[in-house]
Amino acid sequence: MMGKNKKQSYEGVVYSTDDNYNYQFADVFQEVDTLPANQQNLKVQLDRKMRKGKVVTLVTGFVGQVADLESLGKLLKQKCGVGGSVKDGEIMIQGEFKQKIYDLLLKEGYRVKMVGG
Repeated sequence: MMGKNKKQSYEGVVYSTDDNYNYQFADVFQEVDTLPANQQNLKVQLDRKMRKGKVVTLVTGFVGQVADLESLGKLLKQKCGVGGSVKDGEIMIQGEFKQKIYDLLLKEGYRVKMVGG
């Protein structure tokens, strides 16, 4: 039972017979300082993969603290009046809001590109 609660992620080697071998642990996620808005290179795109045909708007390319990404995600969700989530370094907004989010990010001072058709 005790083994199930213990989750360690070793990089590469699963088992070694060497008594002096040190396991290399995977770095979970290193946070970096948030770049100013005018130095961010954000990409806005529509996506419907793995979502049962539902369309979402993705904002990717954010460099910085998770808290800052979440606050930007919250602002976009409020302005669009819809739900969404922030995970794995990207903001997902439910629905087709590509142009609206592009305009909002430009207004906030971000460098933004639209990706896809």
